Amino acid sequence: MAAKTVKTLLGNAGVLVNGPNPWDIQVHDERWYKRVYNQRNLGLGKSYMDGWWDCKRLDVMFFKLLQAGLHHNTPKRLRYLLKLLPGMLFNLQTIMRSRIIAEKHYDLGNDLFFSFLDPYLQYSCAFFQDTQDLNEAQHNKLQLISSKLNLQQKDHLLDIGCGWGGLLKHITERHACQGTGVNISSRQLNHARKFCKELPVKFKDQDYRFITGQYEKIVSVGMFEHVGHKNYRTFMKVVHDCLKKEGIFLLHTIGANRSKRSCDPWITKYIFPNGMLPSIMQISKSIEGLFIIEDVHNLGPNYDKTLMAWNNNFQQTWPDLSKNNPKYDKRFKRMWEYYLLSCAGAFRARDIQVWQLVMTHDHPGRKQPECRF
Repeated sequence: MAAKTVKTLLGNAGVLVNGPNPWDIQVHDERWYKRVYNQRNLGLGKSYMDGWWDCKRLDVMFFKLLQAGLHHNTPKRLRYLLKLLPGMLFNLQTIMRSRIIAEKHYDLGNDLFFSFLDPYLQYSCAFFQDTQDLNEAQHNKLQLISSKLNLQQKDHLLDIGCGWGGLLKHITERHACQGTGVNISSRQLNHARKFCKELPVKFKDQDYRFITGQYEKIVSVGMFEHVGHKNYRTFMKVVHDCLKKEGIFLLHTIGANRSKRSCDPWITKYIFPNGMLPSIMQISKSIEGLFIIEDVHNLGPNYDKTLMAWNNNFQQTWPDLSKNNPKYDKRFKRMWEYYLLSCAGAFRARDIQVWQLVMTHDHPGRKQPECRF
């Protein structure tokens, strides 16, 4: 029954088992059918890591599955639903639990991330306007953010979730403003301090809930996905309290087309523990009475290209990466490429988005900010 059901569902999306196309699945272990039937997304990812199946074009396979709406049409099994309940019922992103994502993902090793990122170490969606080159596209993204924030020399920019410091380095080099970065990843912060050593930038090992001070501009890129639906309002209140009256806030986040209170079980278990993608409705509800949305920009299709470029870099650098660090074994490689390529397919199918939202204080007489959208 499991084999027949799985084959039928995949076939409805144009993906064959042991078929001739590069996006078809080649099964090496017959237990795969039951595992996928029972565990759905989690079983599909785990069995790939275990080498039970292969696919030459994982990105195309996921694009086809998601474009066909397979994730909405498959029967929901009780055990699968139970894995989603914690995110619905509990706050998985409390202060006590906030550092789990840093320990499990961002502190994996700078050598891993540096093997596929651009010189400014941007681990977020690039902007492929008038270029197909990743480094140029990431530079475009940083320039786009600078323009939207209308950065001036007098400004002090707060970067919430500052990564390895690349955004602050780029901006302070070009605009001579001050910068403060807040992060909870020790490895990222250690590098950021060295990366921006000669610049007017300081970094704090701090949860966003403890941020104080006043800033002309605030930015957060690729961090809101770790906040969680029970904390969206708290996050926005912190930003509101720290942003000066005539200031500008830019939020750059991956987002879901539908409001959710949980994330894909495989991504949660192996890549981003306790992650959660906000919808536009959830974001707008969290800022009501606090901010005016000045601009919304969807960069989603650019993330497909970004992820494909990352995977290409990762594959090219893998021999040296794995040779120099034994923890990067064959199973890790399969996990990482599955992550990058499945996400590329998801963005290509428009199943998930990337938004940049420009916001200002919601107060009487607020003038529209002088910035280029």
